[in-house]
Amino acid sequence: MDKAVNEPQAGCRLQAQDITLHYGERTIAEGLSLDVPDGKFTVIVGPNACGKSTLLRALARILRPGKGQIILDGRAIETIGARDVARTLGLLPQTSAAPEGITVAELVARGRYPHQGLLKRWSKADEDAVRWAMQTARVHDFSNRIVDELSGGQRQRVWIAMVLAQETPLLLLDEPTTYLDIAHQLEVLNLLRALNRRQRNTVVAVLHDLNQACRYADHIVAMRAGKIIRQGAPADIMTAELVQAVFGLDSIVIADPVTGDPMVVPLDRADSI
Repeated sequence: MDKAVNEPQAGCRLQAQDITLHYGERTIAEGLSLDVPDGKFTVIVGPNACGKSTLLRALARILRPGKGQIILDGRAIETIGARDVARTLGLLPQTSAAPEGITVAELVARGRYPHQGLLKRWSKADEDAVRWAMQTARVHDFSNRIVDELSGGQRQRVWIAMVLAQETPLLLLDEPTTYLDIAHQLEVLNLLRALNRRQRNTVVAVLHDLNQACRYADHIVAMRAGKIIRQGAPADIMTAELVQAVFGLDSIVIADPVTGDPMVVPLDRADSI
């Protein structure tokens, strides 16, 4: 029988309800609650070791809370079968290791695992999903190459393609722009925003760059020391006071000259040290 849960908030398929998260005996977060807004691009920001990735792992059912619950579609996530969760949530972890000798096309095809059953064979729908994912992530030109032979940025795009091939309505991505140069960072973020806008995927990403977060996110979650300090639309919450509270950084926040979104300009200088 499913555990009793609070009524899910309208417009939030994925929730963390009063969760406590541990690594071994070390408590990372306690009493943490989050409603992930459906159909929005949510970005989690905060300093290193503040619990961003830990929260994402809990939302993806990789890490089980010591207390509280992760709720997916009104049910405690641990009561839902792994394959059903994988049809709903796609996760790009912070670090991934490809099996030795596997090609790009073979790795991306593994994203179709949740859609395969004991008797279900590889279908045209699977083939189309893999082709679309590789083209969307721009890895189709080297689909027959061995993953381990690729550059760090190329490998990151292959992992993103595998998550896209999973075809889930919710995408959780832990630092998806890692290893990418600035042009490819923006390419990935534009891709995620396009998926959100055109296909209404709910996207949750951990990012380090505050200005990228402000430019791409509909909803920002600012964390420090395992707690959510503030959350909301970038224009509503991104202030110099918040940057100081979360990062301990003096700054001014001005309008981005291109988009009008908040832009954080640090005031600290190397010659002040």
